[in-house]
Amino acid sequence: MSQQSIFARVTNLARANINAMLDGAEDPEKMMDQMIRDYTSNIQEAEQAVAQTLGNLRILEDDAKELQQSVEEWGKKAAAAMTRSGQMSAEGRSAEAERFENLARVALSKQVELEQQFADMKPNIETQSQVVDSLRTGLDRMKERLAEIKRRRDELVARAKVVEAQSQVHDALKAVDVHDPLSEVSRFEEKIRREEAKMRGQTELAASSLDAQFESLEALTAETEVEARLAALRSDGA
Repeated sequence: MSQQSIFARVTNLARANINAMLDGAEDPEKMMDQMIRDYTSNIQEAEQAVAQTLGNLRILEDDAKELQQSVEEWGKKAAAAMTRSGQMSAEGRSAEAERFENLARVALSKQVELEQQFADMKPNIETQSQVVDSLRTGLDRMKERLAEIKRRRDELVARAKVVEAQSQVHDALKAVDVHDPLSEVSRFEEKIRREEAKMRGQTELAASSLDAQFESLEALTAETEVEARLAALRSDGA
C-alpha cells in the first residue's frame, strides 16, 4: 500500500465522527467492536507505513550528510592544491604551479557538483519530513480515537447492563403486583386470628360453666349449715 493511501486512510479515520456513526447504527455495541478491530488493524498498518517513511527519510538525511561532508572535503582539497600551487609559483616552478592549480579547479568543480546535488536533495528531505510529521499526527489521532471508542464501548456496555437489570427488576415487580405473596400472608394471618378468637371463646365458656358449678356448691354448703344449726337447736330444746 502506498504512503499516499495510508496517509489518506489515517486522515479519514482520524476525522471520523464517532457519535454520528453510532447514532445511525442498529447495534452500536457490535458496531463499536468492529470499529475497534478496524482501528487496531489500520493503526498497525499506519505504524508500519510511518516506520517505512521515517526510515526512507533517515536514508535521505544520511545521504545528505555524506554529500555535505564530501563538499567540505573537496573544498579542503581545492584549498590544499591552491596552496601548493602558490608554493610552486614562488619557487619559479610554473609548470608544477599550473598543475596544482588545475587540480584545485577540478576539486572546486567537484565541490560545485556535489553542492548542487545537496541542494536538489533538500526539497525531498523537507517533503519527506512533512509526510512523516503528518503521518505521525494522524497516527496519534487514530490512537486517541481508538481509546475513545474503547471508553465509549465500555460505557455503552455498562449502561446496557444497567438497563437490563432495571428491566428484570421491573418485570419482577410486575409479577409481584399480579400475584402478591403478602395477600397470602394476610389470609393466613386472618385464619390464625379466627382460630385464636375461637379458643378465647371456648376458654371463656369453660370458665363460666366452672363458676356456675362453684356457685351451686356454695349454695348447697350454706343450706347444709342451716340444717345443721336447726338440728342443734332442736336438740337443746328437748
